[in-house]
Amino acid sequence: MTINCKGESLVLDKDKAIYWESKKMLIISDLHLGKGAHFRRAGIQVPATVMETDLDKLSRLISKFAPQILLVTGDMFHHQMNTEVETFRLWRTQFPDLRIILVKGNHDLLREEDYAGLSIEVHSKELLYFPFRFVHDQPRDFDEYYNITGHIHPGITIYGKARQQIKLPCFYFGSTCAILPAFSVFTGLSKIRAEEGDQFYAITPEKVVRV
Repeated sequence: MTINCKGESLVLDKDKAIYWESKKMLIISDLHLGKGAHFRRAGIQVPATVMETDLDKLSRLISKFAPQILLVTGDMFHHQMNTEVETFRLWRTQFPDLRIILVKGNHDLLREEDYAGLSIEVHSKELLYFPFRFVHDQPRDFDEYYNITGHIHPGITIYGKARQQIKLPCFYFGSTCAILPAFSVFTGLSKIRAEEGDQFYAITPEKVVRV
């Protein structure tokens, strides 16, 4: 689904990404690379295929949109260096010309030299591309920039007949801030308290739907 946000054309993709056409920029949040290995180290058996699924999905998006920039609005990594981060290093070699930018989130704990070794450009607080501010969590103060964030892992519950209901990940667009869905399959969903005029775009297996 293509929407207009602050005069810019944004494509909302069912694979939990935004493509900003004029900047040739693919935008995702909360990839949480290394989360599975982090849990396995703690004795919790999480399949290694979780990360493979996420990277395969990211590869499809790059093939689909051919972006010049991949921007991650926080929590690209889940903790520190581990075996899954090394798997990402190999994946990265497939896209040597892709500029990867990370706005750090609360889980991004790699060392500066680790990011440099992965050819990732890091911004510790925010990244400004007018009219948007890319930041991991919603700021408390607002200005002329519209904020595009992650962190919350937004979801929406859709109700049907006979007390049927389904909870889906979604894109959220409020008056001052948009929240991206968590990219990784290994994340939960959080409800967002809506205000009048807010827009929700639910992600189904087939398409993105405005609700």
